[in-house]
Amino acid sequence: MAPPDPAWTRRRLLGAAAALAGAGALAGCGPQLPGSPGSTGTPTRLTARPQPELPAAPPAPGTQPLDPGVDRPPLLHVPPGLAAGSAVPLVVALHGAGGNAETGLGILGGLADERGLLVLAPASRGSTWDAVTGRSGEDAALLDLALARVFSTVPVDPGRTAVAGFSDGASYALGLGLANGDLFARVVAFSPGFVPGASREGRPAVFVSHGDADEVLPVERTSRRIVPALRDDGYDVTYREFAGGHAVPHEVAVAAVDWLGAG
Repeated sequence: MAPPDPAWTRRRLLGAAAALAGAGALAGCGPQLPGSPGSTGTPTRLTARPQPELPAAPPAPGTQPLDPGVDRPPLLHVPPGLAAGSAVPLVVALHGAGGNAETGLGILGGLADERGLLVLAPASRGSTWDAVTGRSGEDAALLDLALARVFSTVPVDPGRTAVAGFSDGASYALGLGLANGDLFARVVAFSPGFVPGASREGRPAVFVSHGDADEVLPVERTSRRIVPALRDDGYDVTYREFAGGHAVPHEVAVAAVDWLGAG
């Protein structure tokens, strides 16, 4: 992978965050009824997009930090076996509360190499994502910068770009995915709590899973409300409810990755 771009500095990140905050990004994204994904608010719009011209060769396989001059840098995992000139699917993986980029990489159950998935795992600036707590700007700005760098160095298939998350990360994935359906074709939400308020763009397909004995985010107050509300709004939602608690069982991760590959 190419060395970090000197323009990726703390100053640039804070400037991007300030611009988003000044525009009211993520406004209205504090805790809301989980069954109200149509609530209003300024969208979390991301500007980075896959490049039409592919790099000459894919980066080496493995996990490497993207260094935008911040603590807790995003991690990029490149699967083995990428062929020069071929576009690959990308999944943005969002950790739960108290997690980090490493735990974000783990939400797909270690299936990225097996399925040839490029995985970008950012880390929240605080203990959880800004949209979950009502803060705005910095998490989205950092993700946008990380995506821009990935798109400039890796041949990403624009039709197979997805966002996935667990718990608070699942809530954030729903907010980001529905606000950026022109970027993310698919959204995976493992045990979400609610849908952050934001405007909508595009019609991404959605996969939701939840344990029927979840004591952290009880399913009857979360996914059993989120899923019907999304379907009422015209989204194609695949719902997998399983016997268990606040977790991502391996078979559910497999089902989600199979679903990602079906698009």
